[in-house]
Amino acid sequence: MDGEKLRRTVLEVVRELGGRGDSHLQSGSVLEEATRRLGIRGIEQEQALLDFFGDLFRIGYLAWGFNLANPNPPFCHITDRGRVALASLSRDPSNPDGYLANLRAMGRLNPVSESYIREALATYSASCFKAAAVMVGAASEGVVLGLRGAFGARLDALGQTRPPDLDDWRFKRILDSIENLLVAKKGAMPRPLFEAFESYWPAFTQQIRVARNAAGHPTSIDPVEEHTVQASLLIFPELVKLATELETWISASYA
Repeated sequence: MDGEKLRRTVLEVVRELGGRGDSHLQSGSVLEEATRRLGIRGIEQEQALLDFFGDLFRIGYLAWGFNLANPNPPFCHITDRGRVALASLSRDPSNPDGYLANLRAMGRLNPVSESYIREALATYSASCFKAAAVMVGAASEGVVLGLRGAFGARLDALGQTRPPDLDDWRFKRILDSIENLLVAKKGAMPRPLFEAFESYWPAFTQQIRVARNAAGHPTSIDPVEEHTVQASLLIFPELVKLATELETWISASYA
């Protein structure tokens, strides 16, 4: 069975039935409707559906009971966390397949960054927000390092000297070097591209770096909150899109 289709269908069923009022949200009604839409046949497919439906309780999108008069299964309700996730179902980190599909549509992602963002989605779904913040930070660094590689190859092809900070091991210096190189070519870049870079690049990279650094230094029990990590994950595809557009221009037109 297509795992992406299964997850998307179950979440859609939960959102639709929950939208009619939580009294309509019962385990049997969700499973029955999902089975109908997916055309499930056989024990393996049935268990796959049960596994994912159970995950919705484990990660906190659903909880058992409708009210104190009906506190037990089969009644269930959508939690506050679940409502937030279902409101942006197609690309929210709570729907990893939809998120990754949106991410691939935004631009080119190198295998290293993709491996880290996949782990970020897994840890986010498991409510391990500190781990997720570190993983999405590492994924974004991979995107920036890919852009550095494109810059280095272009400068070498043009016979131009690389700025020392471009090859530095300190990430902040690499970011500053890339920014300086692009700002110096403001007049040569397409105006929409430079405006997007000027407006979004510092904001994107800084937000993700701050969350990653906060999670990576144990100064408190909860250095990052769920909404902060969600913001990093939602920003990441936009960072990939911008980096892809910049890399395309650098490789073809930087001089």
